[in-house]
Amino acid sequence: MPHAAPSGRLALFPGSFDPLTNGHVDIILRCAHLFERVIVAVLVNADKQPLFTSDERVAMVRDVFREYPNVDVESFDGLLVEYARRRRASVIVRGLRAVSDFEYEFQMALMNRHLEPTLETVFMMPAEQYTYLSSRLIKEVFQLGGSVTGLVPPAVERALREKHAVGAK
Repeated sequence: MPHAAPSGRLALFPGSFDPLTNGHVDIILRCAHLFERVIVAVLVNADKQPLFTSDERVAMVRDVFREYPNVDVESFDGLLVEYARRRRASVIVRGLRAVSDFEYEFQMALMNRHLEPTLETVFMMPAEQYTYLSSRLIKEVFQLGGSVTGLVPPAVERALREKHAVGAK
């Protein structure tokens, strides 16, 4: 089956974004300057038990990037390369925080290339002050009563507080 030709300037930045961190924001903003369009692709994974629903995560990311017309936010499930084909993307952007991320990301990039040779993977590092951040760590610190101010966008911090207040009732 022939594939639609990819758009040379559309990048996908996939992830669970549960929740969105300032490390994610940093990479998305830099992608917005490098590519004509960026789709932040929020993964819907039924096997995981996210803190936020996919709709809540999409809404949070949209809120943070509402002033960036070349940043779109969508949810997807299934195989990333199939989603990239449907959207006619030419690039997958992945963040690397540390050497420990590299092996997994390298394997995924090679498998994606095997499945779709026209799809490139670009690795980006977040700004130095965000290299230790992960969504898992943010959730853990927040749930244990620590401050996440400056580590997530204000809209995400508000959503965390609201989610915590609902769960505490």
